[in-house]
Amino acid sequence: MLFSDFNINTPLLNALGDLNITKPTTIQEKAFPVIMSGRDVVGIAQTGTGKTISYLLPCLRQWQFSKEKHPTILIVVPTRELVLQVVDDIQKLTKYMNIRVAGVYGGVNMVQQTPLILAGLDVLVATPGRLIDFALNGTLKLRSIKKFIIDEVDEMLNLGFRPQLVRIIDLLPSKRQNLMFSATITDELRLFIADFFTDPQEIEAARAGSPLENIKQAGVKVPNFNTKVNLLEFLLRTNPGFSKVLVFVSTKKLADDVYELISAKFPDEVGVIHSNKSQNFRLEAFRSFNENRLRVLIATDLVARGLDFDDITHVVNFDMPEVPENYIHRIGRTGRADKKGVALAFITKNDSEIRTQVETLMGMKIQLMKLPEEVEISNELTEYEMPQVVMKNVLTVVTRPEDGGGAYHEKKGKNKKVNIKTRYADVMMKKYGKPKTKGQKKK
Repeated sequence: MLFSDFNINTPLLNALGDLNITKPTTIQEKAFPVIMSGRDVVGIAQTGTGKTISYLLPCLRQWQFSKEKHPTILIVVPTRELVLQVVDDIQKLTKYMNIRVAGVYGGVNMVQQTPLILAGLDVLVATPGRLIDFALNGTLKLRSIKKFIIDEVDEMLNLGFRPQLVRIIDLLPSKRQNLMFSATITDELRLFIADFFTDPQEIEAARAGSPLENIKQAGVKVPNFNTKVNLLEFLLRTNPGFSKVLVFVSTKKLADDVYELISAKFPDEVGVIHSNKSQNFRLEAFRSFNENRLRVLIATDLVARGLDFDDITHVVNFDMPEVPENYIHRIGRTGRADKKGVALAFITKNDSEIRTQVETLMGMKIQLMKLPEEVEISNELTEYEMPQVVMKNVLTVVTRPEDGGGAYHEKKGKNKKVNIKTRYADVMMKKYGKPKTKGQKKK
């Protein structure tokens, strides 16, 4: 089936032709007629399966010109980078249409983004927090929303965005179409769907555990962080085929550590991206890597989730993910569009459990490679790899005043302070046995 077989108007078909997109992916083919019917939709698809176009095409096909200044299509995504990516996709698809689109996100002064909304919009792409900011200060009106789309909703729920999503839904008109796309379906997600969606149709492009056939997977057992760095450096130095490498690490601190060590060996070839970096820094790293000005990009799962990178040759799991599904999301960045890709995993002895979970999810084993002899095995451990000293927990006996003992002994009589008012006449009587006066005042 081709896009020309769909009920798509000429401006959209021409835009798809300019992008050399003629054949729909599985999720695009399944989602288009259901979304066009007006039903609520829950789409299950991994990053790289074309899910963004799967909801944009039918929404843009049904869009009607209006003089209304307020948006009719609202798209909510978890990160700033994803806002910019979706806005870029909409602009490409509406090249021959007169549609106003803008994206708003946190980390930038609201004053800079306010004119985008006041100028009038048809489609708004936003992160949850900034969307609520504009809605509550009166700049943005949501009364005209007809289509509400949540992308990467599983990641948003994992990040604790449920209260913000509920707040947004409360601000929307009750008569609307809800579209939600996620890489996985969790119990929390099903509860969210049951609360806010009306008889949604679930569309699944590929199970999260289905490994892509175009990706060759391998694992290497390594003892520690510094040996991982040595291995990564060796692979980059000896393999020219490692021309566009996406390296996943578990934390922002480790991302900076790996970047510092690898960039020293490969100046101007390595970038890093995580949520502690400034907006401009992140955007520049993203663009430089996508435009092949950087050979290596080191990233955390949070920032890289949902972003589309072109022609990645290798994905390196410098750290294994905590959640097995994230392994599938990571390796799915390579081997796209009928191209071959390679995914490597650096596996320590502490990764045996997550490795088993990943293999169970995929239904296949990760083949292990021998650590190259040229790679130096480091004995130096990082602070986090040092053996933890467990202190003995000695419980002390807590004494109570009513039990006595310890600091709560009974005081001697002479040390007791009693607030009793003493009259001078009484003291004299006790001392002399008769009343005593201070003498007559002299006149």
